[in-house]
Amino acid sequence: MSSLRYATLAPLALSLIALTGNAQAAGNGSVADGYVRIKLGGFTVIALSDGTMQMPAGKLLIPDPAHPDEVRDLLGKAFDGTVPTSDNAFLIDTGSQRVLIDAGGGQNLGPGMGQVVTHLRAAGYTPEQIDRVLITHLHPDHVGGIVHDGKAVFPNAVIGMSADEAAAWTTPQAAANPQTKDVAAKAIAALAPYRATGHIETFKSGATIVPGITAEERAGHTPGHTTYRVQSGGKTLLAWGDVVHVAAVQFPDPKVTIHYDSVPAEAEAARAALFAQASTDGEWIAAAHIAFPGIGHIAAGHDGAYVWQALKP
Repeated sequence: MSSLRYATLAPLALSLIALTGNAQAAGNGSVADGYVRIKLGGFTVIALSDGTMQMPAGKLLIPDPAHPDEVRDLLGKAFDGTVPTSDNAFLIDTGSQRVLIDAGGGQNLGPGMGQVVTHLRAAGYTPEQIDRVLITHLHPDHVGGIVHDGKAVFPNAVIGMSADEAAAWTTPQAAANPQTKDVAAKAIAALAPYRATGHIETFKSGATIVPGITAEERAGHTPGHTTYRVQSGGKTLLAWGDVVHVAAVQFPDPKVTIHYDSVPAEAEAARAALFAQASTDGEWIAAAHIAFPGIGHIAAGHDGAYVWQALKP
């Protein structure tokens, strides 16, 4: 397998913009600011950092059976320690709707995490301005940020997710199942204030959530793991949730899975399909766990490997 390489995107491929009002005053942001504002056709996309956590990747990754030593080789000294892992959310401002994709971990992930709202405000928005929060999946590092001390963080927002994902984690059966009860308890608690006000919606794969944003279910990491295709002005960005957890390993070898996957074989198949599609179509990717801002392209490499081409804000 070839080594992972990072490449700078072509100049002006995705131009930074200025907006009116508070968002304009906030500027386009930077990695240090915790937000990065970009243009996608007529939409604005803002990457929001929830923080960076340490992942014991060597213990969590499941090697490709054909290359059992590859994970150790790619991680090097980090194999026996931890690797820094971003937790990213993405705000899509269509002009008429403000749609947040994932919300970070909130109070679930410890010191230094739970920064989505701080960075949302830095970018010139308030939680009250969010119309929808679309959840890629109900793991606590994606849904925990919608609630704080039992209260809705985004009081005017409708929380949307795959019907299959809701069925997997928010039923009495899920809460009682030893294999799902921990995640289920946190998901149910996060959704509770929105359920009380009727601010939860579920949908099937292929549903158009708002004009320009379509849900596409990619099960495997979780039973209803969903990506969101954002399209405007002939440009496309795919917010893909947890298709990749450790870029340094899973781009060189997409067959490497992780113990968090509900069905590793399905997660591997979803990753293979998305890598092939994105490298062919040239669409932008917005990734939850690739180094902030987590936006870039994918290019095909050699011998089944791929290369992440990161946006350099």
